[in-house]
Amino acid sequence: MRWREIPRGAKAYILYHTLISPELIVWYLLPLFMLRTGYSVLDVGAFFTAVNLAFIPLTYLVGRFFNQYPLKYGLILIDAFEGSAYILYSLAQGPLAPLVLFFGRLLENLSGLFYPLYQAFEQIIYPEDRYEEVYAWHLRLPEISQFVGFLVLGYLFGYVWNTPRSYRHAFLAFGLYSAVMVIYMLVFLPPVDRTERITSEGWTFPSLKSYSILLLIEGLYTAAGAMAPNFVLLYYVVVHLKKTLFEVMLIEAGMSVTTVLATYVSERVPKTRGMLAISAGLLLNTLNVGIMSMSPSFPFALLSYAIGRFGSTLAFPFYRAWLFGFIPRERVSEFHAALSSYNRLIGLLTPLLAGGLAYLHPALPYRVSLVLFLVTSGIFAWQARHKVG
Repeated sequence: MRWREIPRGAKAYILYHTLISPELIVWYLLPLFMLRTGYSVLDVGAFFTAVNLAFIPLTYLVGRFFNQYPLKYGLILIDAFEGSAYILYSLAQGPLAPLVLFFGRLLENLSGLFYPLYQAFEQIIYPEDRYEEVYAWHLRLPEISQFVGFLVLGYLFGYVWNTPRSYRHAFLAFGLYSAVMVIYMLVFLPPVDRTERITSEGWTFPSLKSYSILLLIEGLYTAAGAMAPNFVLLYYVVVHLKKTLFEVMLIEAGMSVTTVLATYVSERVPKTRGMLAISAGLLLNTLNVGIMSMSPSFPFALLSYAIGRFGSTLAFPFYRAWLFGFIPRERVSEFHAALSSYNRLIGLLTPLLAGGLAYLHPALPYRVSLVLFLVTSGIFAWQARHKVG
């Protein structure tokens, strides 16, 4: 699918993700800031788990609310909350720093309640008969932006501005940038309210067997990924391998390159082979955590994560299209919110578990993730063979 064939509103949404992608380095800066200011990796995991506790039931309520109101305003709230959180991070110093970080992370987690609206928004504004093709662009452009942004910012924060004070200044800059993105969304994104949604006439809920498989796959995949979060990779590279944030960003850059390559591959996979593409993607993720479970050197860690990201990108558009087949369009925000609550429940304690395992040995989280990915891959292989759902 060519760029000019994508609807205008969908283009504006993809460009929003392209502009905001470099800011995702905050996901690494926050745990690095904590490690540099006296926290252990176990402390970091416990911190993230403690913040997770308050938000499980609220996600579903947010989804029900945005069945009635334009989805765009929910997306705006994401950047508003995250920008405010980053500004709080910039104020974290002195004896009150742990408390300020905690409230900042609470605010950032509050923005996460609205993440299911991304999927709901996409299901409505992307052409229904060309999901896989549009998602190739949805992945490709933000990854190119992230590739450039992460390398530049990784070098600056790894070698030039690499003190806690510099990180606080960075948090403030990212908070202000989020305000700019709020203005962009107000001006350019379509509202997507109830009058723009397609009814569910002719739609029937999938069989209990199919829906159970969906929940099982979602749960296993969530748990597998959550056992090796960003702060575990950061800890492995910066503490275990004694590198800097720049080397972590080199790994991210490698993943961006393979993401772009995988989008071109996925465009050439027939829709009829979608389940096999998902299975292949999961197997590559399994190979990734398998390599990492052996405590590899930095070059092999870079290669390992690139392989895993290729697999994730290959599977992503087909998995989304498969998932969307379960959901009527006028219920998308509620359904995705309920699914997000389910995933949050599964991932509630994983930061603490991952931090504890990394504290014992940096490769242990990857070994647990390996087992979970093996099980998930097996279920998907069975799903592809029997064509359930």
